[in-house]
Amino acid sequence: MVKAKSWVMTKHFEGFPKKSDFGLKVEELPEPKDGEVLLEAVFLSVDPYMRLFSKIHMKEGGVMIGEQVAKVIQSKNTAFPVGSHVVSNSGWRTHTLSDGTGLTPILPEWPKDVSLSLALGAIGMPGLTAVYGIEEVLGLQKGETLLVNAAAGAVGSVVGQIAKIKGCKVVGSAGSDAKVAYLKELGFDEAFNYKTVGSLEEALRKASPEGYDCFFENVGGPSSYVVLQQMKKFGRIAVCGSISTYNDSEPQTGPYPYSTMIMKQLKMEGFIFSRWQHKDHETLKRLLAWVKEGKLQCREHVTKGFENMPAAFMGMLQGENTGKAVVAV
Repeated sequence: MVKAKSWVMTKHFEGFPKKSDFGLKVEELPEPKDGEVLLEAVFLSVDPYMRLFSKIHMKEGGVMIGEQVAKVIQSKNTAFPVGSHVVSNSGWRTHTLSDGTGLTPILPEWPKDVSLSLALGAIGMPGLTAVYGIEEVLGLQKGETLLVNAAAGAVGSVVGQIAKIKGCKVVGSAGSDAKVAYLKELGFDEAFNYKTVGSLEEALRKASPEGYDCFFENVGGPSSYVVLQQMKKFGRIAVCGSISTYNDSEPQTGPYPYSTMIMKQLKMEGFIFSRWQHKDHETLKRLLAWVKEGKLQCREHVTKGFENMPAAFMGMLQGENTGKAVVAV
């Protein structure tokens, strides 16, 4: 019998999450039955979408949702031998019994000198999101100009680097001078701290006087309206996230960009990466190849200890992380 710990949402978040909204639960798991495996978490992910999805897909008392990289420690399923590693949507748990459904084995060609935690970041869901947003939604072309906000985060930092690989001009917005410096290290053509610029409109115009062909949207809120004014005619917007609104107690209203969208003939599309899951295996191989070739740099913000899951989650929502936020068990 294995003692499994899990973090549950004791009550729905009201505004920004609080420590008291989480509870630690302990239970004993039985031995795996035929076809089952016992997983032990190695790395766990904390992501902005968890705040949004908690309103929609979770009930009070439920285990917090999320991905993890886990090691198979017992197996009665030949597809998942003991000692192998998988990516699993097991949520915030130290141990999980699984029948194998939904488990994604780590790529067999994964280098020994690359941390498995990247399967939760640049070579995982955030990387897939970046690729599909750029290729499937925006249709980004060589020579175009792309703007990405929350650019030093798990998705934004990959978006910018892939756009550079594709031969584009990339402008990034981030929330600290240290993050702006990081974007410059990654090869962004222009980057600015949206918290310290006197005018977002002027900062955008200075970074790209000719405007923007594509906008990869992670933030939402009033700043998006400012960006739309500087899109080129027939510009495209991929709406990936709206982190500035996730903790609002009351929904934000206006300004409404329809006139701008009509006059500029803009295309705006929301998306979730799972729409293209049939392409995941080949896309993950492409991302891994870019990492091995040095074309895709990966920075992580690692919190140690399963007991610190809520703190890591809240810190990520406050923008404490540069790159992907993960928890190492």
